[in-house]
Amino acid sequence: MELSVIREDITRVDVDAIVNAANSQLMPGGGVCGAIFHGAGPELVDACQRIGHCNTGDAVITQGFNLPARYILHTVGPVWHGGGEGEEDQLASCYVSCLDLAAENGIKSLAFPAISTGIFGFPSARAAEISVTTVRDWAKAHPGDPEKVIFCCFDEGTEKLYRNLLQR
Repeated sequence: MELSVIREDITRVDVDAIVNAANSQLMPGGGVCGAIFHGAGPELVDACQRIGHCNTGDAVITQGFNLPARYILHTVGPVWHGGGEGEEDQLASCYVSCLDLAAENGIKSLAFPAISTGIFGFPSARAAEISVTTVRDWAKAHPGDPEKVIFCCFDEGTEKLYRNLLQR
């Protein structure tokens, strides 16, 4: 699996699927989630209402509708409560759930945002370590699809964190 990092609006990335840092109700929110719902159009709200709910650490799939990506993988990251409530395992589960869904659906290229690092308050450096380690470990155990994973960062600081981790 090829891993890379970019600084870009995830709604503009031309991949098979993008990941939405969703809320458990699968409804429009702020940040990445709000941008994805805005870019995908009203059909996404309808699709998510039909699904109804997603638990923390799990993922569900919808079409990408008006986005360049054919699919959206919605995953609910943990809210940071200081690290003593299983947040790290829940965050790793988000990445595993998305990668499993991607493999099941023949998705060859996938873009992840920095899940849970916005309003959910997960420390960015620790979240980046968890995401890169989890994706690398998953790829070793599951050769094949997806072939390419992009860590799509919104700001320069997060991009640097990922670049440093990918160089190791």
